[in-house]
This record gives sequence, C-alpha cells and structure tokens, in this order.
Amino acid sequence: MTKAARIVYWIATVWLALGLFATGIAQIVGAQGQGGADMMAKLGYPAYLMLLLGIWKILAVVALLVPKLALVKEWAYAGVVFLTTGAIYSHIAAHDPFVEVLPGLLLLVLAVVSWYLRPESKRVVPASRAS
Repeated sequence: MTKAARIVYWIATVWLALGLFATGIAQIVGAQGQGGADMMAKLGYPAYLMLLLGIWKILAVVALLVPKLALVKEWAYAGVVFLTTGAIYSHIAAHDPFVEVLPGLLLLVLAVVSWYLRPESKRVVPASRAS
C-alpha cells in the first residue's frame, strides 16, 4: 500500500467514524426527546428505531477503529452500507429534496473508500489462502 493510499484510507475512515459517531449520538439523544422523531415519522419509521440505529452506528465506529478484528470490521462496513443505502432510499421514496440524501451519500462514499483502501492487516483472509 502506498503512502498516499494509506493517507486517503485514514482520512476516509476518520471522517466516516466522525459522521457515524455524531449522527449516532444525535439519534440516541433524539430517541429520548423529539429531536429526529418528526423526521423518522415523515420517513414512515417508528421513533424507537432511532435508538437502535444510534447504537449500531456507535458500535460500527468502535469496530472500524479498534485494531485487528478483521471479520468484525467487514460486518461493520456491511452494516454501514445497509444503513446508508436504506437512508438514501428512504429519503428518495419520501420525495425529500436531494440535499436530504447527501449526508447518507457522503457516508456511503466514505465507507466504500475506507473499505477499498483498508490495509492488509484489516482484511479477512480467505480460508483457501489461510493455510
């Protein structure tokens, strides 16, 4: 891995982690009050789902930033892709303005870049190459 690729990996990963952490905390806090409950209702989701999504985002941040645990990281990346594509689709289906889609789209792009550029030490070794 080149030095430039390593730098881009860390920039994408840290931005992704910050975005997930900030929105995760906002959803956890918002689950206690009216914060994002109106948006969730507009998208057709129950307000209690915010707490679960917020917790998943915080767990994804931990998985992505903790050294080792390659398989857990793969699942975290997959979860972030499911989460962000679900958010993007929900906003499009609700006929929200494109600006509402952008945060999810940004997190999706950051997740793909981070996953694609992750170092060998953070990759799952296929069973056929493990022996």
